[in-house]
Amino acid sequence: MIRPQLTFDLGHRPALGVADFLVAPCNEAAVAWLDRWPAWPGPALAIAGPPGCGKTHLVHAWLGRSGAPCIAAADLAGRDPFALMADRRAIAIEDADRGVDETALFHLLNVVAERRGTVVLTGRDSPARWAVRLADLRSRLAAAAVVSVAAPDDRLLAGVLAKQFADRQLKVADDVIAFLVPRMERSFAAARALVESLDRAALAERRPITVPFARLMLDGTASLPFDSA
Repeated sequence: MIRPQLTFDLGHRPALGVADFLVAPCNEAAVAWLDRWPAWPGPALAIAGPPGCGKTHLVHAWLGRSGAPCIAAADLAGRDPFALMADRRAIAIEDADRGVDETALFHLLNVVAERRGTVVLTGRDSPARWAVRLADLRSRLAAAAVVSVAAPDDRLLAGVLAKQFADRQLKVADDVIAFLVPRMERSFAAARALVESLDRAALAERRPITVPFARLMLDGTASLPFDSA
């Protein structure tokens, strides 16, 4: 695995043994909660944050440690909660704040509690703000611990960009990353798309990725369109 050798003070954590997970102030509270697993005060932990803040990355880092499966909330309908848990004691449900079968989620939370297991739920807001109609489910969710993840800050975006470049075997100077961070959308998806576009353009034009070249890309004046298609 290639690790970026930058001066940004970010920790590295394995995610499923494939990628590094970067720890920064915007996510360190959530990381601390997941580090304490399974010694939680209750069976459920809700991770709240805006799209692109890294909730999925956090969950997958935890999956590698817990061995838990991860299911999209929209896929819970019609699933047997006992079969979902099987011999497991933990499970993750993503996007639990929308498109979920409330009865199915309620039964799953009951099975988790009965088996003294644990569940991680992700959503854009804390469960108290979810549009839940089923009173029993609201009661279950109200008992969940909640931790928030903010949009990636400059330090985290810098680390993500550095790793994306390193994963592509690209040597990029620190000043390029310092130039890109304040000019990009603040999400992991945007970081991936930006690095991919720069890589494609630099390869096509046989040019190194420098600040002037990055400026051309962001201004839309490079020979290739700025997209990730």
